[in-house]
Amino acid sequence: MDKKLKFAQEQVSIYKQEQLLRFYNELDEKQKSDLLNQIASIDFDYMKKLYNQTQIKNELKTMKIDSVDYIDKYNLPSEKLNEYKKIGTEAISSGKLAVITMAGGQGTRLGHSGPKGTFDIGLDSGKSIFEILCDKFKEVQEKYGITMPWYIMTSKANNYETVDFFERNSYFNYPKNKINFFIQNEIPALDFNGKILLEEKAKISEAPNGDGGIFNALHKFNVIQDIKNQNIEWVFIGGVDNILAQIADPILIGAAIVENKEIACKTVEKAYEQEKVGVFCKKNGKIGIIEYTERTDEIASKRDKDGKFLYGDTNILCNLFNIKVLEKAKEVKLPQHTVIKKINYVDEFGKKIYPEEPNAYKFENFFFDVFEMIDDIILVRGKREEEFAPIKNAKGVDSPETAKKLYMDYFLNRLA
Repeated sequence: MDKKLKFAQEQVSIYKQEQLLRFYNELDEKQKSDLLNQIASIDFDYMKKLYNQTQIKNELKTMKIDSVDYIDKYNLPSEKLNEYKKIGTEAISSGKLAVITMAGGQGTRLGHSGPKGTFDIGLDSGKSIFEILCDKFKEVQEKYGITMPWYIMTSKANNYETVDFFERNSYFNYPKNKINFFIQNEIPALDFNGKILLEEKAKISEAPNGDGGIFNALHKFNVIQDIKNQNIEWVFIGGVDNILAQIADPILIGAAIVENKEIACKTVEKAYEQEKVGVFCKKNGKIGIIEYTERTDEIASKRDKDGKFLYGDTNILCNLFNIKVLEKAKEVKLPQHTVIKKINYVDEFGKKIYPEEPNAYKFENFFFDVFEMIDDIILVRGKREEEFAPIKNAKGVDSPETAKKLYMDYFLNRLA
């Protein structure tokens, strides 16, 4: 313990983070040990660089931004459409596809106390988001005669509750051995002065490192190797909160295979100028994403000669990867993006503070930054009403109410 304490004292002194040991003498032995282990795991030099990064202005101004081409799923020549569908169907039927769902978030913004995937959106059936997603796997099972593996990325905050939810619901009658869980990494949060926050006297405040953290987590928990052992070649990765995501679209897979692309991204057309979504573009000649928090008004409003948004392909987090890309992604150092958030903390007097306004920097890897490392990408534009029903807000736009309507309309149209 003495060596650990001495090391921690040296680190916090060098990097002016003495607040981390402010309450050390008040802790019991276990709390002291846990806190020292947390401090030992921090790369303080990296945290300093991240803080310095928060002072840098929007780098988009220094980039060459261009629009990007896409293929419209519903305006393809019949011959090409049939080719994609045939090739994609063969890949699915032969067990070449696995699915990963990113589900590390809590349902706090929805007024829900558990993991977002456990939220009941208000259907008469009472189905949670997880069960709605699981229904899609059962549909694939019935249609193609195969049982696709499902990998679910949780967070430290919600992993236990998520696994317990599946256990209590008997895995929604999907084979338990086909559903696997793994946990994304976390990174400390900083206040606006660059100080690492304490969540409790004996606990450093950490937050999930963004959806881009999936690439390291896939290797850390041997998910990639497990997928390879099953001779799977393609992995669909999506978010938990889009209940219309088409997890096994033969046209998307077929387009990737026929056009010899390593990544195929599903998009929908942006609904309105200031919609809070990321859009596809080219950054210095490479396909990437401009998040709504980073874009300029000019990028948001610019239109082409036909009056459509020039940067109109929305990132709906429905992306298909060749397994080779996921193997390579481990070696890729994705940039850290700064997000300003409200984060609870313990103040200098040991009092727990629940801020009403954003008070800290959270650092995230963005999933889509990996696109800029890969040349072979194809965008496939679908219809919003068939592909995208996000649940992000308690009321209004992208709420359970809007998602429920889109979901019900979609299935009514299928029955018509």
